[in-house]
Amino acid sequence: MSIRATDISFSYGEKPLLVEASFRIEDGQKVGLVGENGTGKSTLLKLFMGEEYPDEGELKISGTMELVPQEVKRDPILDKAKSVMEYINPDGLIEEHQICKLFAGLGVGEVDLSTPPHGYSGGVKTKFALARALFKEPDTLLLDEPTNFMDIEGKKWVMGLLAQYPKTLILISHDMGLMDKAIDRVMYVNKHKHIIEEYKGNYTQYIKLQKEAENLFKKQVHGQQKHIEKLEHAMKVIGVEARIVMKKRIARLKDVLPELPPEVRSIKIQLPEPARSGDILITARSISKSFETLQVMKHLNFSIRRGEKIAMLGPNGVGKSTLIKLLIGQMKADEGIVEWNPMNKLGYYSQEFENFDMEKSVLNLFGDKCQRMESFCRPFLGKFGFAANKVHQKVGTLSGGEKTRLAIAMLCSTDANLLILDEPTTYLDIMSQRVILEALKTYKGTMIIVSHTEEFIKELKPDKVFLMPEAKMDFWRDEMSGKVGEI
Repeated sequence: MSIRATDISFSYGEKPLLVEASFRIEDGQKVGLVGENGTGKSTLLKLFMGEEYPDEGELKISGTMELVPQEVKRDPILDKAKSVMEYINPDGLIEEHQICKLFAGLGVGEVDLSTPPHGYSGGVKTKFALARALFKEPDTLLLDEPTNFMDIEGKKWVMGLLAQYPKTLILISHDMGLMDKAIDRVMYVNKHKHIIEEYKGNYTQYIKLQKEAENLFKKQVHGQQKHIEKLEHAMKVIGVEARIVMKKRIARLKDVLPELPPEVRSIKIQLPEPARSGDILITARSISKSFETLQVMKHLNFSIRRGEKIAMLGPNGVGKSTLIKLLIGQMKADEGIVEWNPMNKLGYYSQEFENFDMEKSVLNLFGDKCQRMESFCRPFLGKFGFAANKVHQKVGTLSGGEKTRLAIAMLCSTDANLLILDEPTTYLDIMSQRVILEALKTYKGTMIIVSHTEEFIKELKPDKVFLMPEAKMDFWRDEMSGKVGEI
């Protein structure tokens, strides 16, 4: 197999993602595709699959190919499948014990293979799609954030599996451990030049080389800026005709002058002062919940007080997201009650974006949420990377990281006194994770957060942890940071 791109260009509206980009991927390579959220990584995979086409240039692809996207919610093959077994194993060539073994490694848990797959959560559907693709063993396997819905053990297992994949692998991931173990080459989507830059070696080597390349790029841009300044100064002392020629030359130089990459420290968001709340925001009294024969929780009792930051920890499938939905009233307990303080003003982040209307534009969805005029919404969204025409893009066309930034922007536009965040770092690049972390550290309201990112929880330093499936509330201690890495 091979992928050869020659001078390909692609734009969404007026926003260029690629401009005359050229590269090639050969048989058996393990390629890490990196770049900031929204630079076009997922779009590039769609170009490979023929779901999108270049505006210009030539893209030649040979061999079989399978794509596992960030979010599997509207897969027509999955929706039509009568059973999980039929979806995973359409040709009937895979033994049931092989599927169960792969599911165990992916952290899927107990699954009845005879049940329809469309009824499961987005995270489980993504794992189904990954299992299906791995069993098909295509010439090129395209994976867009394959570890997004996995706990630490699941991520480690996938790292080892992908490192041994016998054919070509093209991988998007913000998990640096996974990148280091699985790949031998990095392709960087440069959002300033709109090209693909290639680096040999793993992710750690790429970081070092890319930093050197960026420093050189900055020197070149500063050199061009100084050259333009000298020309502008010289223009003051030359004749009229020469001045006209010089002015046109300076204008051409400014038009092609690349934009300098922004520094991380210049990006800062701040959660608003929370509204007044009661002393106790939520009380759970003997709540139980089962799904058919699977009991997720039994007779849970706890309360959440004003100002507490609580990290909810536990492996996949033990009911963390279910408990959150019970607390906010999206789901009803089989037994027991959840007492909700009427002064609560909720800000809720869900990793599956089920509250988003995917057909609306970014601007319309945000405006409907915060009930503010466009004159407020546009500059506010600009702080979160939604500048110019980006605000008119349909929410459904955004990358996972861009949807996350939009969700966080919505939280920041309200004075919520209770934040409930279910895996807020799932789709974010390292820089964006840092920005969100700094905002949450200064938040003065009450917070419940689910995350498998060890460093994120460690730096957030919650007051308490709620351990699942033990259903035990405990005070946070620094030595507990290792507990996050175990789950």
